[in-house]
Amino acid sequence: MLIIYTGNGKGKTSAAAGQALRALGWGFRVCFGQFMKRDNQAGEQIMLKKMLGDDFCSCGSGFFLNEDQREKQREGAQKLLDWSREKIQDRPDMLILDESLYALNMKLISRREVSELIDVCREKNVHLLLTGRNAPDWLVREADLVSEIQVVKHPFQEGTKASMGIEF
Repeated sequence: MLIIYTGNGKGKTSAAAGQALRALGWGFRVCFGQFMKRDNQAGEQIMLKKMLGDDFCSCGSGFFLNEDQREKQREGAQKLLDWSREKIQDRPDMLILDESLYALNMKLISRREVSELIDVCREKNVHLLLTGRNAPDWLVREADLVSEIQVVKHPFQEGTKASMGIEF
C-alpha cells in the first residue's frame, strides 16, 4: 500500500511515527528514514532509534534554505535513497520516508526515483508511507491512501516559536 500524509498542518511526522508504532505493535518490521532533518534534531528520532536501531536513518542537513546548500542537500537525499533501496531488499513490512515530498518538491530527489521506489515496494509487498507538504497530483493518483493535514490554529500564527516535544 502507498500511503501519503500531506498538507500544511502540523502532524505529518507525528502521524507517520504513530503509524510506525501501530505496525510495530502487530510485529511488523518497520524502516523509518527522514529526509532533510539532521540527526538528533527532533524528539521522535530518539525513540525511533531506540525502537528501530539500524532500521532508522536521518541523514539530512536541516531544511533547505538557499541554493548554496543544494549539493550538500542532494548528497544527504541520495544517501537516504541508497539506504532505502538497501532496506527494501531485506523486505521489511513498511518503509516510512518522512519529508520525502519536501525533498521531491525541492528537486533533491526526482519523480523517477520516487516512482522506482514505489514500484520496488509494490513488487516486494512493502508498504510505503511518504510525508510532506504539496503532494503532487500524479503521486496522489498513484497512492492507495492519502490524508491531508490542515492548519486550523497554531501558536506560530501568533508569533510563538516551536516548542520542544510539540513541533520537534
